[in-house]
Amino acid sequence: MLTIGCHLSSSRGYLAMGKDAVKINANTFQFFTRNPRGGKAKDIDPEDVSAFLAFAKEHGINRILAHAPYTLNACSADEKIRDFARRTMADDLLRMEYTPGNCYNFHPGSHVKQGVETGISYIAEMLNTILKPEQTTTVLLETMAGKGSEVGGRFEELREIIDRVELNSHLGVCLDTCHVWDGGYDIANHLDEVLTEFDRVIGLGRLHAIHLNDSLNPLGAHKDRHAKIGEGCIGKEALIRVVQHPALKDLPFYLETPNELDGYAKEIALMREHAK
Repeated sequence: MLTIGCHLSSSRGYLAMGKDAVKINANTFQFFTRNPRGGKAKDIDPEDVSAFLAFAKEHGINRILAHAPYTLNACSADEKIRDFARRTMADDLLRMEYTPGNCYNFHPGSHVKQGVETGISYIAEMLNTILKPEQTTTVLLETMAGKGSEVGGRFEELREIIDRVELNSHLGVCLDTCHVWDGGYDIANHLDEVLTEFDRVIGLGRLHAIHLNDSLNPLGAHKDRHAKIGEGCIGKEALIRVVQHPALKDLPFYLETPNELDGYAKEIALMREHAK
């Protein structure tokens, strides 16, 4: 059965997210661990978590994905900004143990004119500090569009980060369809070749999640602007092929398209129809 959901607001807690997921026929979801601009996280209510876990078991919700705030930059030139990213992510990983065995996704960051090599070094240094042998959460590096000085616009950059992390058994990758398209990987016309390249460089065994998004930009634009399914340059048929692909179909898919719940419900229905 296809595992698919969308990004949901975490403002009302875990159980509310679970109920919203069920309303739109989703069996997973993504959420921000805290305000996407960063800052202090809302206290977790153990009773809410317990109620959610029971609800999730009853309704077949699994493999939820937490997303770090967008503003965290683990490879900033500013030591204070890097330290904020480290402290925030370390706290997030402690909070993730309330819902064990899931994934936590983050944008690797921007090296801000320091160069990719320095950026990769800082990101790996942070991960070596915060990853713990006992954690049950897998941390995912997200594929990026290569906008500005972003790290992660090429598969090789993610591989280099992974190789420099001691506990890389706790590391994986989230492939964003909009980002890789904007980064120059033609998933619309050469999906097999892109996945072969991913497998050669990183390994498909490292791929734990897919962000399923169309793109407002042409191939290789390096801009990162998401579009609704079928309303962008990747196209509906190409994204259906992503969901159907033998190497991907058993992974969880998370929609980050510019939608409200009713729009997400339509996109989930579309993908479920073609996943059969």
